[in-house]
Amino acid sequence: MAHYRIAVIPGDGIGNEVMPEAMRVLEAAGRRFDIGFDWQHFDWSCETYGKTGRMMPEDGIEVLRPFDAILLGAVGFPGVPDHVSLWGLLIPLRRAFRQYVNLRPIRLLKGVSTPLAGRSQADIDFVIVRENNEGEYSEMGGRIYAGTEQEAVVQESVFTRQGVDRVMRYAFELARTRRGRVASATKSNGIIHTMPYWDERFAAAAADYPDVETESYHIDILSAHFVQHPDWFDVVVGSNLFGDILSDLGAAVAGGMGLAPAANLNPDRDHPSMFEPVHGSAPDIAGRSIANPVAMIWTAAMMVDHLGHGDAARAIEGAIETVLAAGGPLTPDLGGSASTQDVGKAVAAAL
Repeated sequence: MAHYRIAVIPGDGIGNEVMPEAMRVLEAAGRRFDIGFDWQHFDWSCETYGKTGRMMPEDGIEVLRPFDAILLGAVGFPGVPDHVSLWGLLIPLRRAFRQYVNLRPIRLLKGVSTPLAGRSQADIDFVIVRENNEGEYSEMGGRIYAGTEQEAVVQESVFTRQGVDRVMRYAFELARTRRGRVASATKSNGIIHTMPYWDERFAAAAADYPDVETESYHIDILSAHFVQHPDWFDVVVGSNLFGDILSDLGAAVAGGMGLAPAANLNPDRDHPSMFEPVHGSAPDIAGRSIANPVAMIWTAAMMVDHLGHGDAARAIEGAIETVLAAGGPLTPDLGGSASTQDVGKAVAAAL
């Protein structure tokens, strides 16, 4: 039996409700595919910040380093500014463990309706590859003359050849396993330094992959195309900011945030990767057991796939679609009245 040490960080809000359901399904998958999980829970959250002044302990990164993977529920809650919660936990982990690819599948599942008229499962099946360590989400910058009429704020974007090239290569390699198309998100007509550089490196990567079709879109029209022509896309590669925004738009196109998985990958596998759904902590529904656990469960499937068990991952995804296609149980965001736990149990049973 393969055994894995998994760090579990439920985090904030609905993370505490969807995480047990993902673990329930993973345990069911483990029984079927002979995989063992050794769970270790970490109570690192905004509540922890309120008590200690830190989202995680000073040695948190070293504590997590020996694990095979990290399963994260959500980060953020009212009372703690978002830049404090994210820069106190999520972003340091992404960078310390060189999780430079944020992978977000966008797929219309069986039994789910898209807000786009006349579209089916065949039209919405693409992946967003987001650069996850640099770009617009840089710490470089600052504020001077705060509180005066001369107040000025500077935020620097940082694009390195290593950082851009490695995410481009990942996107092209991924496209070779799919339908062989890569689209790049840019804004080189308005952002004069970083985006023309991004375009140059995209062209350089494309030259190394002559078998892959390429297209480059400015971010504004690319967003429109996600809505009007989702069938055009296979793999979409974008900078940290553009990839982040496109991921949420893609999730909406595919039926909603409750269905959107994500992975923070260290493709070199010299540090643990981290797996978290896109939906965030959703404080407006936290504590009511109505959060949709599908995104968290699908995210868990991405984790077992990364660990080398593609058969288990496909089975989990198939179980999700079995439940959705049968009409439920469904949580309120999908038009049902089932609880978070009802859905988790149904997926585990289908598996």
